Amino acid sequence: MRPTIDEYFMELACIVAKRSTCLRNQVGAVIVKDKRILSTGYNGAPRNLPHCLDIGCIREQNNIASGTRHELCRAVHAEQNAIIQAALHGVSIENATLYCTHQPCILCAKMLINSNIEKVVFGTVYPDTEALKFFEKAGVRVEQFPQGSP
Repeated sequence: MRPTIDEYFMELACIVAKRSTCLRNQVGAVIVKDKRILSTGYNGAPRNLPHCLDIGCIREQNNIASGTRHELCRAVHAEQNAIIQAALHGVSIENATLYCTHQPCILCAKMLINSNIEKVVFGTVYPDTEALKFFEKAGVRVEQFPQGSP
């Protein structure tokens, strides 16, 4: 059976997540406009730095709860990497839709709002209700699509 547009792009986000080097959550993001992929991203260490797969997770080593102390994570989030890739290649993501395997955190929400993302479709809930409040206040449409989560 032919997948819906949301099923299709969420499945692609799940495939992108397979490139993640995070030991805790493998997250993938796809930014789409007019049914065309503009950018993708997955979570992992910044360019030219060792990956958590290779040196371990500082968050696990220090028992840091999910959804807290984002600054202690070595990884760049999937949503952030998708925004960065678009910027590096001169691709506007204004009025686009983000498909992501996980709900964006507050840091990513602020970046997506300022990028003029129009809609966010995510799979797995993330323990950060402030992000959802920010999206609502900024007028960004948000939909959970649990079938697309890994």
